[in-house]
Amino acid sequence: MKLSVKLFAAARELADCGEIGVELPAGATVGELRAALIFTAPALAALAQRSMVAVNEEYANDATLLREGDVVALIPPVSGG
Repeated sequence: MKLSVKLFAAARELADCGEIGVELPAGATVGELRAALIFTAPALAALAQRSMVAVNEEYANDATLLREGDVVALIPPVSGG
């Protein structure tokens, strides 16, 4: 299945784009998506491990199953004050 992952803040800057397309097998998990993102955009490696992933506008853990058509976003940690 093909998914598009929306990127924000530091992730967008590191990847130099706002969205990355990823090809995954049916029944893939968020954890497998992280691995695919790192393979597709190595500059995201460290940040992808520390970022939250949202699927259909809800935070998801690495065991969450993905489906074709899901809206996926990589949300980096926020700091500052």
